[in-house]
Amino acid sequence: MDVKIRQNCKYAEACVTSMGVRITPEDRMAVHNSDLFYLQATSAETNVLNVASSLGMPCLAMTKFVEGSPIAAFIKSKLRARNISFEGPDVPQGGPWGYRHQFNIADSGFGMRAPRVWNDRAGEIGRTISPDDFDLDRIFSEEGVAILHLSGLIAAMSEQTTKTCLRLAEVAKKYGTLVSFDLNYRATFWKGREVELSEAFRKIASVADVLIGNEEDFQLCLGFKGPEAGGKDLASKIESFKGMINQVRETYPNAIAYATSLRQVLSANEHLWGGILWADGQWFVEEPRPIPVMDRIGGGDGFSGGILYAILKGWEASKWIQFGWASGVLAACSLNDYAEPADEKQLWDIYAGNARVQR
Repeated sequence: MDVKIRQNCKYAEACVTSMGVRITPEDRMAVHNSDLFYLQATSAETNVLNVASSLGMPCLAMTKFVEGSPIAAFIKSKLRARNISFEGPDVPQGGPWGYRHQFNIADSGFGMRAPRVWNDRAGEIGRTISPDDFDLDRIFSEEGVAILHLSGLIAAMSEQTTKTCLRLAEVAKKYGTLVSFDLNYRATFWKGREVELSEAFRKIASVADVLIGNEEDFQLCLGFKGPEAGGKDLASKIESFKGMINQVRETYPNAIAYATSLRQVLSANEHLWGGILWADGQWFVEEPRPIPVMDRIGGGDGFSGGILYAILKGWEASKWIQFGWASGVLAACSLNDYAEPADEKQLWDIYAGNARVQR
């Protein structure tokens, strides 16, 4: 598939994001009865970038930090280690009741004990991100970005971040940057802002080149009517999603790709994992396969990141979904909530089901 990707860019991918930290108990224990926790720097948007950044492509996170905060210093060091550059102002905390980075407190689950996630976002510095925090003309015109990835999480976080995502999408299109938009509906973010956010999401979707989301995302974010009630098995979900995307394509024909991951939970440790992609005028379906799961969080971001990497590489559309599927599996095989491939071969081995030792 011939995709027009801007060349000679400083950054392969960029995102706007609110960075935070995630803590998970050791040995897959529950949060309430654990003493030791694993700390990582996280955001949904940088999780998507991490596939490309791990494989050597330069990426940029546009964000905001709390000045002098050891948590901000920790986040910056981890982004550097992940080959993700960052840009944005450092803002004074404003006292102990001022700004901070969010805490994501997560139980990975085990067996029939489901994962649980508790978000603690009071005073989150990322909610104050605005377009004026960045030199957008320099980033997108002089330096250049091949793909801008936007998530419904940051787009719905606050009035300021909504305006920022709208502005970034506008500037990206002006300078020939492809726009990826993962709808990522969250009811708690939308409460009381339904009309405003529906309008904003439709504007972003109208210029997006890659649209990612499940049926509920497209219904609740963009106002599409759901299909007639059908079976709950994955085969029914595949046909239902195809029907949904046929509606979406009529309203948003600008996109070159529409995709979703498929997941059926057998236990916290085992899922059926698949994916669907429309691109190059046809459907590509990865039939769900059983996969072992260490921590499910980030699988969808890995899926999106793998697709974007494949697009940047100029591969044929059939490989987009394959690489995305494998990247999602890799994220689920890690306690980190992002895919961190050692090389392309590792992901193609995952896709092929080859788990033999590599010497």
